[in-house]
Amino acid sequence: MFRSRRPNPALPARARPRTLVGELAIVLLGSALLGFPSARAVPPAMPSTQVAWLPASAPVEVENAFARARREDKPLLLYWGASWCPPCNQLKATLFNRQDFAALSRSFVAVHVDGDRPGAQKLGQQFKVAGYPTLVLFRADGREITRLPGEAEATQVMELLRLGLAGGRPAGEVLLDARAGRPLAPAEWRMLAFYSWETDDEQLLSDVDAASVLAELAIAASAKGSTAGADTAARLWLRALAASDEGKGLKADEPLRARVRALLADAAQRRALADVLVNGAPAMVRALADSEEARQPWQQAFEPVLIGLQADAGLARADRLAALAARVELARLELPRAELRPALPPALVQEVRAHVQGDDRAITDAYERQAVIPYAAYVLERAGLWPEAQALLRANLARSSAPYYLMSQLGSLERKLGRNEEALRWYAQAFEKSQGPATRLQWGAGYLRALVDLAPTQAQRIEATARQLFTEAAQDSGAFYKRSGRSLQRVGRALQDWNQEGRHDARLQRLGAQLETVCRRLDAADGQQERCRTLLGKRDKASG
Repeated sequence: MFRSRRPNPALPARARPRTLVGELAIVLLGSALLGFPSARAVPPAMPSTQVAWLPASAPVEVENAFARARREDKPLLLYWGASWCPPCNQLKATLFNRQDFAALSRSFVAVHVDGDRPGAQKLGQQFKVAGYPTLVLFRADGREITRLPGEAEATQVMELLRLGLAGGRPAGEVLLDARAGRPLAPAEWRMLAFYSWETDDEQLLSDVDAASVLAELAIAASAKGSTAGADTAARLWLRALAASDEGKGLKADEPLRARVRALLADAAQRRALADVLVNGAPAMVRALADSEEARQPWQQAFEPVLIGLQADAGLARADRLAALAARVELARLELPRAELRPALPPALVQEVRAHVQGDDRAITDAYERQAVIPYAAYVLERAGLWPEAQALLRANLARSSAPYYLMSQLGSLERKLGRNEEALRWYAQAFEKSQGPATRLQWGAGYLRALVDLAPTQAQRIEATARQLFTEAAQDSGAFYKRSGRSLQRVGRALQDWNQEGRHDARLQRLGAQLETVCRRLDAADGQQERCRTLLGKRDKASG
């Protein structure tokens, strides 16, 4: 599916003018610890029923999985995801349920790490996986072969998986050879062209930006003597172009523009590059031209391509919606990003409305619904159809497997419209309904940030929310790793912002004392204890 680059509409914006709100949300919160449940243990649900997935949330479970891979002389495929994550649900709806995927799974050991299992975020740190979803193919000895692109079409992911299973070299080695000018096999070029840079997490590019590397690879793949196929080279050129901005990556010149025109005119190439074109169209247009006048012809060139992909019945429903979303973003290209009521072509606005209504009626699969509906609401919002976006989300609350995701999205919509009481009401409900330790910390951090921004005078509520989050962090051994660690850092930043003038020193001292009891339980060897103790901006004296 074509979704890795899209914004996550469920998370509230961090910075808004601080305004006072009424007492409505206070009623919802209840007493001391807000009445919220503690971190819930969510029963692990396997990504599909036809594959022998091994659930893992502790190092010993992963070690056992690798031991099995060595015994059976098989690679290991690690899938890192979460039940609420729309792209994860799209993988379940389009890839993991395929019969050929189930058959191919006999060639590898399939491991599922649910980011909401207790301790799972520590595994995320070990394997350098953070974004949901991440698919990593390992050799049995633990060496990483490649990261598969969750945003590509299922058939393309299957092709890459087969290439990796056929004894492919680790992507890091292949990348080093490519950048050194050494020859690569066609399959190795293919693997690099599809490598999931979005989930790389500093595995291959610890100190180099992806745009520059992609530009290098595109040039090398097209050089005389290269074994890269035409589709492979084209993919690298477009990915490099989409990542190029502010002096990074490729510089638009006439040969590059001619190359892009030729790709857009080639029906077979357009279809093979559908995911890149849909994800990158607005960024490509910005990179190809530096003025509104120069961009208009490029907008016109991309429009029929996107219309064709939107109508392509061979693409998943989410991908066809993504093509429509790209058209909306192209129509908004010269507008401020935060423009609430864009003046878009009426025909396009009506098309968005009709398309989303059709999807909502047609979807019967629960995984597909969780994948499509949140993004459909976002597309309605970007088209200026705010009432329709809100109505869609409300109507799907009872049908969603993770209604708290939609609730946060409703909070974000209300916040953008300036209805702060309603925004806080939805954020509070989202936190209350959220499940799983990592998810609750993530949703709770967003809620606390909204409280600090929108209701800074509600000191008791802010302190109680932070206290609840620290209480839940104490119950999860992985709370200071990866996503959970970032969520707690957001909590710390929000509290520091709230106390910039020292008005809430006493409250932060109480919170610091509570936090110290959490910090003492952490392992000092890997830096988690220190990270905990500096969460509120400075070491508490009680910590020594």
